[in-house]
Amino acid sequence: MSINIKHFFTLYFYTIIVRYSRLITFMNSTIIKSILKSTIVVSLMTSISRILGLVRDVVFASHFGAGGVMDAFVVAFKIPNFLRRLFAEGAFAQAFVPVLSEKRANGEQHEVRQLTDAVAGTLGSVLLLITILGVVGAPVLIMVFAPGFSTGVDGRAELATEMLRITFPYLLLISLTAFAGGILNTYGKFAIPAFTPVFLNISLIAAAIWISPLMDVPITALAWGVLAGGVVQLAFQIPALLKIGMLPRPRFSWHDSGVRKILHLMLPTLFGASVAQINLLLDLVIASLITVGSMSWLYYSDRLMEFPLGVFGIALSTVILPKLSSQFATEDHSGFNGTLDWALRLVLLIALPASAGLFMLAEPMLILLFQRGEFTQFDVEMASISLMAYSLGLVGFILVKVLVSGYFSQQNTRTPVKFGVIAMAVNMVLNLLFVWILISQQYAAPHAGLALATAASSLLNATLLYRGLRKRGIYTPLTGWSKLVIQIGGALLMMALFIFWISPPTEFWQATALWPRIAMLSAEIIGAGALYFATLYLLGLRPSTLR
Repeated sequence: MSINIKHFFTLYFYTIIVRYSRLITFMNSTIIKSILKSTIVVSLMTSISRILGLVRDVVFASHFGAGGVMDAFVVAFKIPNFLRRLFAEGAFAQAFVPVLSEKRANGEQHEVRQLTDAVAGTLGSVLLLITILGVVGAPVLIMVFAPGFSTGVDGRAELATEMLRITFPYLLLISLTAFAGGILNTYGKFAIPAFTPVFLNISLIAAAIWISPLMDVPITALAWGVLAGGVVQLAFQIPALLKIGMLPRPRFSWHDSGVRKILHLMLPTLFGASVAQINLLLDLVIASLITVGSMSWLYYSDRLMEFPLGVFGIALSTVILPKLSSQFATEDHSGFNGTLDWALRLVLLIALPASAGLFMLAEPMLILLFQRGEFTQFDVEMASISLMAYSLGLVGFILVKVLVSGYFSQQNTRTPVKFGVIAMAVNMVLNLLFVWILISQQYAAPHAGLALATAASSLLNATLLYRGLRKRGIYTPLTGWSKLVIQIGGALLMMALFIFWISPPTEFWQATALWPRIAMLSAEIIGAGALYFATLYLLGLRPSTLR
């Protein structure tokens, strides 16, 4: 049987080579070309950050493992990181960019400057107050988001509180960085904001390797690394703003019409744009109450799931939001619908194979990346289970990023809030249900229930957002969707068969030397990806059909 399979793939690859000799690329739509070019730029810059992020997590796993100490840092990092995505990349970015795009399309340059100056002063003042409250109230925040820490005698609560007081000012720094990035994105400057997170990863890697051995409590070096990373990221944006003449001169102006409009849009968006992050924090609350190490296992598996989400999902949504906002402001309804339709097709084309790959290669990737030093084989097994569960929701996570842009570009923030609250409520119920079922069945990895609930709620949120766009007549699918689904399904099947055929047993990943394992995993990923896109081509998919 194995000989027949090998003969089949040999013939299949030969057919691909023959067919690919006639490949004609390039799409005709100028707008789609522009969006695709910008998306590729953002993806490349983000890829550098994500790769360094994986290096960072490899260092974390080697130095600190997945025990109670790492759990404490995860909480201290997650809380300001959650607020960062809620205020900066979530509510603020989704409200600020459409308003700034509208002002730039319909107003004068001095009006744009007035808006950015007023937003800088008002946003900075509010965030400074929140930062002070967060530092003072750190013990309360730890008790709220990690109640399980207070029930132990291992010092996790005290350690997490100490580190949170160091990391919380990161919220102020990174929110101002996101504000600067929003200005640059509106002016079509995507590369620098996308590259900026690299400096956080460099700071954390340096802190783990060189600073932690000098500290009385080594892991607190990571908290200082977070703070230093925030300072460097903000400083990196300033020259780019100076170059386009848009460096803000902050002035507090609570009654400025643009500021009030942004705040009005932000309030409901606090939930609508960041439901996934709220769900992840709810996971932390429950994870703190179950097995020690659960937070760390969820953290490492979430980091791998975040790689395709950041490289593709966030990049795509970042690029299309200004474009959709501009098309809405100029009443280009056909262009708006076409841009959104193209983005949704691209999501399915990229996210589905990424999801399948994470599911099928979860354990080999975790072994190769993290199993060394303090990170044990047991940690790999636990993290791989939650990664497989998370991967089932990857398509939902990315779809939400794109679909909410369809609402926010029209300055409609209330509808995503309603759907987000529904999804969050379902997530809470599923969290309790799945964890209870797994614990009652004496399953060794109850934390997997949290990942599975998060995945399910993301798919629900995406479904509600999609139906809302259709129901309101904001989006109408263009022709060719049925054929596209069949083509992607066939390509996924071939990819899955290839991975199943070529994958060695678990013993290979545990016992073989490093470089042969790297070569094998690279061959699986590259081969599966090449086969996927080659099958799409053989089934008739061309770049022009995505227009």
